[in-house]
Amino acid sequence: MAAFILSRILQAIPVMLVVAFISFAMFTYVGDPVAIMLGQDFTEAQRAALVSSLGLDQPFFVQFARFIGQAVQGEFGLSYRLSRPVAELIAERAPATLELAFCAAGIALVVGVAMGVYTGLYRNSWLSRALLTFSLVGVSLPPFLIGILLILIFSVWLGWLPSFGRGEVVQLGWWSTGFLTWSGLKALVLPSITLGLFQLTLIMRLVRAEMLEVLRTDYIKFARARGLSNRAVHFGHALKNTLVPVITIAGLQLGGIIAFAIVTETVFQWPGMGLLFIQSVSVADIPVMAAYLLLIALVFVSINLAVDLLYYAVDPRLRVGRGRGH
Repeated sequence: MAAFILSRILQAIPVMLVVAFISFAMFTYVGDPVAIMLGQDFTEAQRAALVSSLGLDQPFFVQFARFIGQAVQGEFGLSYRLSRPVAELIAERAPATLELAFCAAGIALVVGVAMGVYTGLYRNSWLSRALLTFSLVGVSLPPFLIGILLILIFSVWLGWLPSFGRGEVVQLGWWSTGFLTWSGLKALVLPSITLGLFQLTLIMRLVRAEMLEVLRTDYIKFARARGLSNRAVHFGHALKNTLVPVITIAGLQLGGIIAFAIVTETVFQWPGMGLLFIQSVSVADIPVMAAYLLLIALVFVSINLAVDLLYYAVDPRLRVGRGRGH
């Protein structure tokens, strides 16, 4: 197992370097951050001094090497827009994005699996057909439109939930959380549903398809012939054997939720990393944009490693096959 983890980490290093190079190169020639920082009235001497202090007068590969060296140490330079360390800005915004992402993923996984199991077991019922129709809506509508509709219904018409912001938060060391306040929990509802709805419908349809396929296999028929109850057959055999593809999709979708929370955070003005990225794009804040993309790549690599490890816990065939290979 240790050799497997080490091999995956070694494979992830060139991936991270390629992502870092692409993100840094893509944003290096976008806009003029010096003009943005100095404003309209500045002298050439001031411009030259700022360019020199930021290291923008160095060759591209020198700047990139310095960026990689700082990133390895957890530092990403200064934000051109806010003149603050990028690592500090990301640390401030990360709790909001992670709480939103994990709430959305939890809703998608719990509700999606439950709906998928029900529609797979009772595929001819009216409720199953209604849920399948609902899933088409969730897949078809873009997140920003879903967010606007939820704001219109629950914030404007009914006035039950806030339409923007994170609500009141509590500081636990460097971590800020809205789970401990009523306003924070209310503010989390609409963006979590908006962000997790597509993943919910995807997981539901995947679980339903896998359940229908598994229920037709010979070992399920053999289990029924042994006199096992429907509960034991459905949840002890059928559902367990649908978990491997569900783990794959759920793991990748968690990375996608974190990466693509940009739209949801913009609609609800959620103070997370996605909103920080959008604000940085408008002023060509290269260190923030490059650090954000590098962080998202790290999230995907870490989730892929976690998914591979979960395979061994869920599917014993993989452990047997690997043992025979050795």
